[in-house]
Amino acid sequence: MAKDLRQRLRLPPGAPVDLAAHDTRAVPGAPGGKRASLADLTGMGRRLAELQERLWAAGTAGDRRRLLLVLQGMDTSGKGGTVKHVIGQFNPSGCRIKSFKAPTEEERRHDFLWRVRRALPEPGEIGIFDRSHYEDVLIARVRHLAVPAEIGSRYGRIDDFERSLAEDGVTLVKCFLHLSYEEQGRRLLRRLDRPDKRWKFHPDDIAERTRWPAYRDAYQRAMEHCAAPYEPWYLIPADRKWYRNWAVSRLLLEHLEELDPRYPKADFDVAECRERLLRET
Repeated sequence: MAKDLRQRLRLPPGAPVDLAAHDTRAVPGAPGGKRASLADLTGMGRRLAELQERLWAAGTAGDRRRLLLVLQGMDTSGKGGTVKHVIGQFNPSGCRIKSFKAPTEEERRHDFLWRVRRALPEPGEIGIFDRSHYEDVLIARVRHLAVPAEIGSRYGRIDDFERSLAEDGVTLVKCFLHLSYEEQGRRLLRRLDRPDKRWKFHPDDIAERTRWPAYRDAYQRAMEHCAAPYEPWYLIPADRKWYRNWAVSRLLLEHLEELDPRYPKADFDVAECRERLLRET
């Protein structure tokens, strides 16, 4: 297993991105096959929960650090599944989960980053974005919801925004769940064939598949324009759900271990309080 999965999955900032060159069924850094990786994921869960508690505790004592996981990917790539299986290992009271849909009328009256700023995690929290501010340079580009000049300016504004997050103590973990066209087709068919999954399907999903090349180009441009050492993109092969869940969990673990949050020291006399409590018992 790779000692630092971040090195294996990070896209080099400033380099051209060619998604076709990356295998969507690859398993870089995995400790073995599906069974071994799921066992490793179980072990990681305990460590992730411990680090989350330490981060939350440090936040109550003035530590402004927090972590924000951004999940992007084609439809059916597993953003919701990642939230369910990976974030389920954390205490929900210390998490802030936001799924970005089409902007509301109120949100349209503001800058495109307005609603994103309102959803940011507070100090000590772990935030999860199921889709994010990148929709404004992805679907907006593919569907021609903004003129090219406006799309171009948004890349710079996203860079500035993410730089400000880093300066304010936010560790940003941006994951692109890399799914193949063929696997998306299989997953959409399963949604149609299973009554318990049909609620996830919409006839427009078929039309969206015809825009696959345009979405791929939009993602490549976004990952080329909006990446820096403090805000790199991680490319997660997503055809294998078990690997996707393991890889995102491992990335979170590595980032939290690097943060190394500590429980705050008591700001009161522990011995005196203990003595008082024993007298009252």
